[in-house]
Amino acid sequence: MDAIVNAFFFTDKNSNASKQLIFAVCFPFFTFFALGIDSVPFSNYYFDGRQITNVLAILYFSFFFWVSGSYLRKLMFVMVFLSYIGEVLFCTLLGMYNYRTTDIPLYVPFGHAIVYASGYVFAHTDWAVKNDTVLRKYFAAGFALLFLSVGILLKDVFSLIFGLLFFWVLERKKWQNLYYFIALCVIFIELAGTYFECWKWVPKTFGLIPAANPPMGAVFFYAGGDVLLSKIVDYWKSKTTTKEFDLN
Repeated sequence: MDAIVNAFFFTDKNSNASKQLIFAVCFPFFTFFALGIDSVPFSNYYFDGRQITNVLAILYFSFFFWVSGSYLRKLMFVMVFLSYIGEVLFCTLLGMYNYRTTDIPLYVPFGHAIVYASGYVFAHTDWAVKNDTVLRKYFAAGFALLFLSVGILLKDVFSLIFGLLFFWVLERKKWQNLYYFIALCVIFIELAGTYFECWKWVPKTFGLIPAANPPMGAVFFYAGGDVLLSKIVDYWKSKTTTKEFDLN
């Protein structure tokens, strides 16, 4: 693990930088383990592990939050509440996907924050910053190929439509690699979650748009949420800075 940390070396030189990267690197392993406990097979063969996954997600979030810098902490904190609102909108009201139970799992909002923080940390490694221009080209080509492939092979019209909107968001955000890194984390957790049947996307979104399970175009909603998240946190930061200045 230390070798991986040294290879990427986080650009933020604070004392907790390596710890943040360790949490980001462990994200896929933790995700697979935690979602496996909440899975349908685990529930059928053993018992309902939802509460265990809830506790694991909150603990992982808490430790990740603890080692993060002040700005990332704000992002993670706001993300928990923002993602819950998104869950109510997209799952409960619009019915775009369903969890294995009728309730939205407690671990989901904390999981969204972990996903965002992991992508954020990866995007700010020294390696990612040094290779920013090259990565943009590979990311753009890779995601375009991904959206086209699932659209053609899986008849995933959802991903074709919202994949275009994902690129529209990126164009407005000057093609920041941050959104690509977060999208990669999103794709992993979506594949893991649907594999374990923790949740399932409906075959036709809004009863009209054919979608795979999961649709790769779902990254658009995360990207849009990330834009809103950064605006909220930047506003919070500006107000905090102004208040501190006034006190001085």
